[in-house]
Amino acid sequence: MNLHLETPRLLLRPRTLEHFQACLRMDLDPDVTRFVPGTWDGGQWHRDFLHSRMTQDFGPRCGYWAIFAKDAPDELLGWVSFIPFDAVGPELEMGWRLVRRAWGQGFASEAARRIVEHAFADPAVERIVVDAHVDNAASLAVARKIGFRFTHEADFEGLPCRFFAMTREDFQQQAVAG
Repeated sequence: MNLHLETPRLLLRPRTLEHFQACLRMDLDPDVTRFVPGTWDGGQWHRDFLHSRMTQDFGPRCGYWAIFAKDAPDELLGWVSFIPFDAVGPELEMGWRLVRRAWGQGFASEAARRIVEHAFADPAVERIVVDAHVDNAASLAVARKIGFRFTHEADFEGLPCRFFAMTREDFQQQAVAG
């Protein structure tokens, strides 16, 4: 299965260790990770976490994709993911993280929407979830923009989050509405 995906402006490539240093640099920006639980300081926990997420097999059609602009295909803009919830499941979740210079240009929505299409191409996928910190207005807006519906608020790793879901039926209705 070819996991190299495209949108009108973006290339989405499976994230590998080749992207390690660029992802580490992105995470070191405190504005990028301020709503994400963890110690994003370049230390051992951070490096081990990043390495494990880059080398773990999350199953068919799942994983992390590095995001690149077609007009700058060697400059990492961030990543988008479709993996088992918190890497263990059983629910399937999406996430995204972009370098600050890529914010506000619609890249997160464009990349995430393409991954939603990729996910629902698998007939076994019935539902995808997303969560974001209650104060992360940009990520909450991306979730709503691409068609996720708010389901509830709850703490995740000690932080207040809003949870969203998209079902196969939601996805199909969006496709019909076009």
